[in-house]
Amino acid sequence: MNRVFVLGSINIDISMETDGFPVIGETMLGGSVDYYMGGKGGNQAVAAARIGGRVSLTASVGGDTFGEKALEHLRAEGVDTRFVTVKNGAFTGIASIFRIHSDNAIIVFPGANMLLSETAELVEAFNDKDLFVAQLEVPLEMIRQGLYYAKKTNVQTIIDPAPFHADIVNMLDEIDIITPNETEFEGLIGHTLKEQDMEEAMLEWAENHDTQLIVTRGSQGVSYVVDSEVRTISAVKDIEVLDTTGAGDTFTGTLAAFLAEGMPYETAIETANICAALSTTKIGAQTGMPTRAELRHFK
Repeated sequence: MNRVFVLGSINIDISMETDGFPVIGETMLGGSVDYYMGGKGGNQAVAAARIGGRVSLTASVGGDTFGEKALEHLRAEGVDTRFVTVKNGAFTGIASIFRIHSDNAIIVFPGANMLLSETAELVEAFNDKDLFVAQLEVPLEMIRQGLYYAKKTNVQTIIDPAPFHADIVNMLDEIDIITPNETEFEGLIGHTLKEQDMEEAMLEWAENHDTQLIVTRGSQGVSYVVDSEVRTISAVKDIEVLDTTGAGDTFTGTLAAFLAEGMPYETAIETANICAALSTTKIGAQTGMPTRAELRHFK
């Protein structure tokens, strides 16, 4: 099987249940609090590995207890961590997640993620049948480097443009597939959209770019452009949504794994959509990410 190379962040997620957000100067009592492994890079690597992908992760952690725990966890999940560097004197990234009903809000402290400084070693590991996946929780220069080395060796590239940064528009020539949510897609086109204008905007964008566009749309499922047509796969019904944290990462990570194993493009999108839905049935970004056996059982 071909390999999925993920470049991205590793965080510890501190997740708190709450009924609302305090205003400035207000103190509120929260509900339960939990600690989980996270970071968009770690999440996507674990999602791909759990579904059966061969996964290598390029990232940075701090020389602290959180960093040690993160590496232990990733290895236990079957992720190759030889490209993960330990930055002594730095703190591992932390994400504070506030869960409200079936949605969430997140504040991220990047920590060691922003100290990632070298990707040249990847060029020796790439095979032209592999996939390269990245998000935007590490320095953009590292994203540029990773894309450069991937395209230099004819490796297919997937970018999840989150958290959104306008400079990603300047990298589109190196990106084969991009997986924004609706808000990030608005960032790509430079203006907000009404719901009824989404498909027209996707078609217009696709006509002007070679990058394949897949927009994840939460409760409305996922939309993508093929042959000058927008196709939408509905959200999975009859599941109890407990936590949407990591659903987008599950989609991108499993999509990459399915494509790496040779699954047809549209089938990979449909199956990744199911995986993303299954990931919302448990609390925590990685906790609910399905295994291949769980996916087969659901289908």
